[in-house]
Amino acid sequence: MFIDSFKVESPNVCYTDNEIHSVYRYETTELVHEARNGTYQWIVKPKTVKYEFRTQTQVPKLGVMLVGWGGNNGSTLTGGVIANREGISWATKDKVQRANYFGSLTQASSIRVGSFNGEEIYAPFKSLLPMVNPDEIVFGGWDISDFNLADAMTRARVFDIDLQKQLRPYMESMVPLPGIFNPDFIAANQGARANNVIKGTKKEQVEQVIKDIREFKEKNQVDRVVVLWTANTERYSSVTVGINDTMENLLASLEKDEAEISPSTMYAIACVMENIPFINGSPQNTFVPGLIDMAIRKNSLIGGDDFKSGQTKMKSVLVDFLVGAGIKPTSIVSYNHLGNNDGMNLSAPQTFRSKEISKSNVVDDMVSSNGILYEPGEHPDHVVVIKYVPYVGDSKRAMDEYVSEIFMGGKNTIVLHNTCEDSLLAAPIILDLVLLAELSTRIQFKAETEGKFHSFHPVATILSYLSKAPLVPPGTPVVNALAKQRAMLENIMRACVGLAPENNMILEYK
Repeated sequence: MFIDSFKVESPNVCYTDNEIHSVYRYETTELVHEARNGTYQWIVKPKTVKYEFRTQTQVPKLGVMLVGWGGNNGSTLTGGVIANREGISWATKDKVQRANYFGSLTQASSIRVGSFNGEEIYAPFKSLLPMVNPDEIVFGGWDISDFNLADAMTRARVFDIDLQKQLRPYMESMVPLPGIFNPDFIAANQGARANNVIKGTKKEQVEQVIKDIREFKEKNQVDRVVVLWTANTERYSSVTVGINDTMENLLASLEKDEAEISPSTMYAIACVMENIPFINGSPQNTFVPGLIDMAIRKNSLIGGDDFKSGQTKMKSVLVDFLVGAGIKPTSIVSYNHLGNNDGMNLSAPQTFRSKEISKSNVVDDMVSSNGILYEPGEHPDHVVVIKYVPYVGDSKRAMDEYVSEIFMGGKNTIVLHNTCEDSLLAAPIILDLVLLAELSTRIQFKAETEGKFHSFHPVATILSYLSKAPLVPPGTPVVNALAKQRAMLENIMRACVGLAPENNMILEYK
């Protein structure tokens, strides 16, 4: 059974006009390695910590500024939100299609809330806590191309023609602001698009981005702004002592117009200075150590890296299943070809390397979790190939071969062929990222040993489910397994309304 909404009634939660206040007992374990009877042993000790959460229930008017607004993802998301807001339907060769938010965790998935008369009861994921209605988001942003959003949508070739015709009147007046362009960080083939760029030194460009954010916020009368990078994949920046290793060095390098500060890092600097959440949707190392240092010291939310949409999402499910089942993946080979501008940009070796790194690390935590299957330092052969094929456009082809060792020297080979419309998978992920980033800024908590409430760590682990290469605070384990990432996100939200995590034990029926 599916219900639209619910309210928790418990001594652990209190609803007021402005906030939800909850008490939550966090059950975990701590490990110690100590000598007993002359030998060292691992001792596991159950541990309970009482937390208090408070969540502001006043939902702000949200502005979302996209870097690369005129690209495939930006135009697709903007058009999709307009179509949902206006209730647009359109004819395809199969049927009359109505706008929806399929593919969005927050808008199109459900959570279990309990059972009633032996039947499982589910509710929308978004019903756990008050969230921004995506139909009410105000969009803006930057792009190095001056195409208005209607022409950008046509160029992207993602939506059906009938839908494009209906969206065009809404999107023709949407024109991206000039963006930061540095040809050293992206493929040379992107130069032809760069007719809408911010001039000046790096410091002047950052100052212009700050001015753009302030003017967007004032013009649209929004309460909160979130900025997300969905522009071209950049090459990796060199991390160099004295250049970008600390906040002070990064800001000094900006003043000196140092060559190794990337456009994405410059947008991030501007956002951290303004305490605006910034999310990196591409695989490059936008968050150099100096930027992370800056975000932590200014307590400004950052998250990323790289949208986890199709092939990598499957990998984070399948490898988790195989290793969890005691099967040993020994070879993982992934091949992609696509024909959109992302594929064109990735045809350059330096930008492909960024994508290769983000895709390749996705199995590391699952492999390291099983010392029965893998010796220390052992790792599956893992190869990623991406080719640019213009004809297929936004309809990306992904082919994967997983070879695993099974019982008594046997082998198991799984081959997948995945055709995925790239931007139609990525757009709902962008939506989830900005909605969850905004929500997380309204949550504060404290442990029983702490004197006052505080926000989550500014490096937003809470966004890991949506990222290929999750950015985590220093000293925090990186988790890529998809089920664990989703459980973490859902259980934090459940804690905010005083609900225990789903344990799936169903002892009441045993």
